[in-house]
Amino acid sequence: MHITEIMQKRSPTFSFEFFPPKTPQAAETLYQTIRDLESYMPDFVSVTYGAGGSTRELTHDLVERIQHTTKLDPIPHLTCVCHNEEEIERVLLRYAKSVIGNILALGGDQPAGMAYDKSRDSFQHAIDLVKFVRRFNESGAHPDRRGFGIGVAGFPEGHPATPNRLVEMDHFKAKVDAGADYIVTQLFFDFRDFLDFRERCALASVHIPIIAGIMPITSIGGLKRMAELAGGARFPAKLLRALQSCQNDPEMVRRAGIQYALEQCHDLMANDVAGIHFYTLNRSDATRMIFDSLGIPRHRNLKASSV
Repeated sequence: MHITEIMQKRSPTFSFEFFPPKTPQAAETLYQTIRDLESYMPDFVSVTYGAGGSTRELTHDLVERIQHTTKLDPIPHLTCVCHNEEEIERVLLRYAKSVIGNILALGGDQPAGMAYDKSRDSFQHAIDLVKFVRRFNESGAHPDRRGFGIGVAGFPEGHPATPNRLVEMDHFKAKVDAGADYIVTQLFFDFRDFLDFRERCALASVHIPIIAGIMPITSIGGLKRMAELAGGARFPAKLLRALQSCQNDPEMVRRAGIQYALEQCHDLMANDVAGIHFYTLNRSDATRMIFDSLGIPRHRNLKASSV
């Protein structure tokens, strides 16, 4: 289903993110997670793409498996890193053949542990990828005359590569104007950062839906990894105080992290957020607890899937 239809059906939307498994054990964990979360009927699920395309085939396979064996609507990530136009076109043709309705066009992370020359990439920035997908849409190669719905990343705390916030918004608006249909934000923990980002988008005449990215903290180790991966995410004192007060009790840390994420969701919903996107880390417990606490109705009964 095209993202414009998804957003028109219901507001706010609720969605999950998965990453491709690298081992049989990880695959089993993921498929159990998908089974657990499918009954909640999220409006879509996204599937990540490894740095430098390191899990590209796993992403393609997982996206198509979700599309063909579940009732979930998958949105694959595409990144600029280590790609040329021919490769991206092949991926788009493959997804079009499987009637995938949407993609998320991202700059991507620099691959670790390998020599990498960014100047050799066909797409230097996410805006270049957005433009390419838009041209693909205009070619008529997708069975939907609108082509793919195109999503881009937003950064409520600011893009780590552009500390000048005025220049950052100029770049962001150009990326949106190149053909984006929706925005999914990087994770954040201070609700005021999201409201500020949304207001700055409005001031810049960026009026497409902004979906808020939420990642529940379930361990102190996860908190530290998150700080590394998110490029310096800000952790409010309220959150740190709640976690530090129970840091020697893993179960209480998990509960405190989930409660904080739940409060974030309540604040977002009270302020007419377009959607909430949960970074699940391929596990369902925290997301299911938040969903159940929010009282989000399951949309319809499902037959058992064959994931």
